[in-house]
Amino acid sequence: MDKVRFGIIGCGVIAPLHARGIIETPEAQLVAVCDVIEERAQKLSADYGNPAVYTDHIKMLEESGVDAVCVCVPSGLHGPITIDAAKYGKHVMCEKPVEITLPKIDAMIDACMQANVKLGVIFQRRTSPMWSKIKKAVDDGLLGKMVLGDAYLKYYRSQEYYDSGDWRGTWELDGGGALMNQGVHCIDLQRWIMGPVDTVYAQADHLLRDIEVEDTCCAVLKFASGAFGVLQGTTSVVGMNHKLEFHGDKGTICVDGETITMWKAPGQTEEPDDMEDTIGSAAADPKAISGHGHTIQIRDLCLAIIENREPMIGGEEARKAVEVIVAIYESARTGLPVKLG
Repeated sequence: MDKVRFGIIGCGVIAPLHARGIIETPEAQLVAVCDVIEERAQKLSADYGNPAVYTDHIKMLEESGVDAVCVCVPSGLHGPITIDAAKYGKHVMCEKPVEITLPKIDAMIDACMQANVKLGVIFQRRTSPMWSKIKKAVDDGLLGKMVLGDAYLKYYRSQEYYDSGDWRGTWELDGGGALMNQGVHCIDLQRWIMGPVDTVYAQADHLLRDIEVEDTCCAVLKFASGAFGVLQGTTSVVGMNHKLEFHGDKGTICVDGETITMWKAPGQTEEPDDMEDTIGSAAADPKAISGHGHTIQIRDLCLAIIENREPMIGGEEARKAVEVIVAIYESARTGLPVKLG
């Protein structure tokens, strides 16, 4: 296979990043787009080389000749669309979160495994050299024994944002609010760098927005390593840069937005060369992210298909961030600590 022929299912806000990523990938070709609202699909097609337009994803899977699909529909529909794609033997690149419940995620993973197709999931911040260096520093023990790993994700989304789609802010299709939709990227980074989460205790509610799900959350985490962590997530305050802080008994690394603001590790007199993340921030604007990470992950999926290997972030790995979020929601609902696994 010289080129992987892609279709995009769901032509909303995030779809252009996938379309651009496909076009920028030498091993990929965009051949079809699909949306239940035909005007959206027509616009995406016109903007990105005029691939075939569909309003029925099953028809696209049957007729278009695609080898893989990008799933860009509301989060609570990722599972059914992915399973349909797998049944037709199509590989999948799914937007975050992979799905909104663990049983749905497990069904996706099983369907792709049974069909022998690849399942990749977008967590584009992991492609950043900055975050890779932080991960390696912690794994290599440069900070010593880890004590704290904190994430402060104080984002802003207006009531108009939630009113712009009837699926937004609902349990059925959004699966949650500030954590499941906006915060999941950095929750993935926090868990990726600090290791598995053992227990969570949380408070979460919609304090300002007229939605079903949370716009404000505070949680305390205990990691399997014994370290502690704080997680705050909002869409209810004036948008700020996210902040992640990692503390060991010998050193500290802090990130504010896209920049490392503190790198103190014993034996290192210089900070790393890659001090800034290249992905961009969506603290106040969901469109304000770069497509660079999407392009890297789409090309990686193409190579995974061609070389018959697993993609850099598969379903099992993407499941871990959702497991943390679901546990936080359960703790907030019951008022009790929740142990993962």
